[in-house]
Amino acid sequence: MSSADKFFQVIQTRDTAAARRMLAAEPELAGARNEKGQSALLLTAYSGNKELCDVLLACGVPLELHEAAALGRLERVKQLVEEIPAEAKTYSPDGFPVFALAAVFGHLEVAEYLFEKGADVNAAATNGTGYNALTGAAASGHTAIVSWLLANGADPNYRYGNGYSPLLTAAANGHLGIVSILLASGADLQVKTNDGKTALTFAQERGHADVAEFLRSHGAA
Repeated sequence: MSSADKFFQVIQTRDTAAARRMLAAEPELAGARNEKGQSALLLTAYSGNKELCDVLLACGVPLELHEAAALGRLERVKQLVEEIPAEAKTYSPDGFPVFALAAVFGHLEVAEYLFEKGADVNAAATNGTGYNALTGAAASGHTAIVSWLLANGADPNYRYGNGYSPLLTAAANGHLGIVSILLASGADLQVKTNDGKTALTFAQERGHADVAEFLRSHGAA
């Protein structure tokens, strides 16, 4: 196994101390990329390890647009988009819209800026997942971003993957406020996955009693 592969494993396990040791021995690992084109910095952002993100940035790794969006670095996003305006509509190397990355990580100001610069609010991932900004924000529990996306044209009944919708995702993750917002915005209460699961099914299976009660009060059965 290469040093880079070992470093990616350390990132996935969120072992910051081990990552620091590896970087001290091989500083070039800070700029490593895997076979999908994902950088060490992007993978660290995906893992939610802010401390290690800061360590990598301190190594002098230049922030690309998708990384800046995922990390909420608005000034860097502005700098890159002002240089090449079409970048606002681009995708990460692993197929996620830059706009969606800002949304899924909860960076409303970055999402607003990219939208102003032409990003498509409903742009979907090109990597087979079908994820978009609304599905990501609904899954992650970013209520304010979900509200903003819906107010700006996001489709509350978008379907992806195994027939999932933002409502199904929000219910499965126990995000009652988002479930409420989606229903108020026209989300289909009775929508089912390809294998027949409803929002109520997910809420019950995963122990989200408050969500299940709310769904029943709105007619779910």
